[in-house]
Amino acid sequence: MRDIVTMACTDCKRRNYSTNKNKRNTPDRIELKKYCNSCRKHTAHKEVK
Repeated sequence: MRDIVTMACTDCKRRNYSTNKNKRNTPDRIELKKYCNSCRKHTAHKEVK
């Protein structure tokens, strides 16, 4: 049930992080605040395909 998803920065659109999530508990796309090296600040990272 757990799938690996890639997280992309909402500002620069770079794919910086990968994580896993349970598709049964969270069927929507997740959004987390993470540090982006290219932006050099904490930004929102959304799940991409």
